[in-house]
Amino acid sequence: MPPHAVLCVILSLGMLACSSMRAAFAADCPGHPGALGTSRTLVVDPREHPRIGTMQYPETLPLRDHEVVLSFDDGPLPRNSDRILAILAAQCIKANFFLVGEMARSFPEGVRKLRDAGHTIGTHSQTHPLTMNKMPIERAKAEINDGTASVKAALGADADKSLAPFFRIPGLSRAKAVEDYLASQGIQVWSADFPADDWRHISSSRVYDLAIQRIEAKGKGILLLHDIQARTVAALPRILATLKARGYHIVHVVPATPDRRAT
Repeated sequence: MPPHAVLCVILSLGMLACSSMRAAFAADCPGHPGALGTSRTLVVDPREHPRIGTMQYPETLPLRDHEVVLSFDDGPLPRNSDRILAILAAQCIKANFFLVGEMARSFPEGVRKLRDAGHTIGTHSQTHPLTMNKMPIERAKAEINDGTASVKAALGADADKSLAPFFRIPGLSRAKAVEDYLASQGIQVWSADFPADDWRHISSSRVYDLAIQRIEAKGKGILLLHDIQARTVAALPRILATLKARGYHIVHVVPATPDRRAT
């Protein structure tokens, strides 16, 4: 077969594979044929990858090119978190959420909505202090443990099954003692690979611009967002539409268990 013919066959097979993947995502999202969907589920073992996210650490998740993990902090907050859930549901996307204990205590139904929608639930401390890198380690431990207890209380009977051993330090304030404690508890520390700065007082258009620019610059990774922010609610549909148009895929991350081996 001539070289140009071989190339044509390879390109055709690649296009067929991409077409098949898009069709599979659509089939998994009935009623939403144009949905971005969730391309795959990545199972991680916190003991093998104790700290992830290149904003702070040398290692991140083992993602392929053009794969993005959506992560959301600080919820649940009914009005905005519910809107984020609706946007994700319309696109058949599963994401990773890091909940604040006080918010879980105040809005336990929001925690259960996340669980029932199939998202991964991690924790983000009890009161969201921005000084975990400076406070005494015993106080930091209390923030971690109280936050976990609050989220478990909201989840109810199946809390141990529904809560992932994933933790994001508020403000991404690194502290070796805190990181070592989390590792000793089998909890994976999540940073991120790119933020959208949606906690700042900026427009939803700016949130969109920063998200897309930073994703494109790295080509893959963990996107940091906040489900309590109205600007994030406004920006998210456009972010997802652009990711789909540019050939990105969404990955959902879950923890390894005795019945679910790391991938």
